[in-house]
Parts: sequence; C-alpha cells; structure tokens
Amino acid sequence: MLMCAFFGVAATTAAVAPATAEPDPCPDVEVIFARGTGEPAGIGVVGQAFVGALAAKLGVRTLNSDAVNYPADFDFLAADVGADDAAARIVAMSSRCQDTKLVLGGYSQGAAVIDMLANVGPLGQKIGGIGSAPPLAAPFADKVSAVAVFGNPADRFGTPLSTTGAFAGRAIDLCNAADPICSQQGDTMKAHEEYQFAPSDQVAADFVAARL
Repeated sequence: MLMCAFFGVAATTAAVAPATAEPDPCPDVEVIFARGTGEPAGIGVVGQAFVGALAAKLGVRTLNSDAVNYPADFDFLAADVGADDAAARIVAMSSRCQDTKLVLGGYSQGAAVIDMLANVGPLGQKIGGIGSAPPLAAPFADKVSAVAVFGNPADRFGTPLSTTGAFAGRAIDLCNAADPICSQQGDTMKAHEEYQFAPSDQVAADFVAARL
C-alpha cells in the first residue's frame, strides 16, 4: 500500500519560473534538483518553490537550477539513473565552475536519488538492493555546500540525510508528520503533496542560504 501511494504523487502548480538554461559565466550558486514521481521533466513544483525561495535570499548572487534527468516514473529501480545524472553534473560543474556553490535537492523519489549519492539506502536495509548507483566519490561530495530533500522515503527507515551518509550536517530532510512516505506515523497522502508551500520551502531555503 505504501509503495503504491509513493508512486502516486499528485502534481500542482507553483508560480515560479521553470529551470533556466545554463548561464555563462558560471553562476554563484547552482541547485541540482530531482523531481518527484509523475512530474513532467524539469525540477518539479517543489523544486520550483524551493529555488524561488532560495533566490530571494541570495541578494545579488546569481542562481541556476539544473533538473536531474531521470524517468521519475513508477519504476523506482530507475532512480539510479537520476543518481548517475546528478553525479555527472556535479563532476562537470566542479571542474568547469570551481567557485560555484553546489546545492542538491530532491522531492519524494527525487529525494531517494539524492540518498543514493550520499550512500544511504533509499528504502532502508529491509528492502535491499533497490538503487544500484554508486555513491558520489568523496572529492566531489565535498564540493556540495548544502542539501535539501522533501518527503524522503529514507526517513521512514530511520536514515534521514540530515544525520546519515555523506551529507550529514549539511542537509535538511523535511518530512511532514502525517506524510506516510517519510513518517511511520503518517496516514494521509495530502501531507506528502504540500512541500511546495510555506513553511517547507522557506525552512529549506533558510537552511541552505546559511551555508552558502
């Protein structure tokens, strides 16, 4: 029942511009974001809300958003495609734009993509073998300034990114108490579909901005 619910994420609208084309010269900050299940290509509504909130806190600093390229469909096993894509982007940006601050983010299945980079099992040890992408190599993991994930299924198994894996201490892992995807006490999918609204977007943006 949980897995069926996880794959049925509803899309809503957000009044934030979609991911922009890569600017030249290098931006001061780049957010690499993985959308949730069922959302169209791009950073998704939660990513848009988060990027918009973060941009408002950066003053004159420039910000680019890059959408992780992966299916985001009902085949959760394909989340490792997203982890590989995000890792490639991190490597490329670290080499080409050495002064750019890199931020990772993801919502729902997209959060599981980021879990893989952190060497955290996206669905815990009880459902082993899901997600075969290797973790991000240490030199590149160190290039990530901050991480923000929303409705992360790893939370349900006691391994939030805030305290677990390669990004512990520089990650915020937002989980609504009633969200059954990330909370063992969760009982309504509506709670899983509200991360694009305040306070989630603002809390995440405040956390990340303080680390840039």
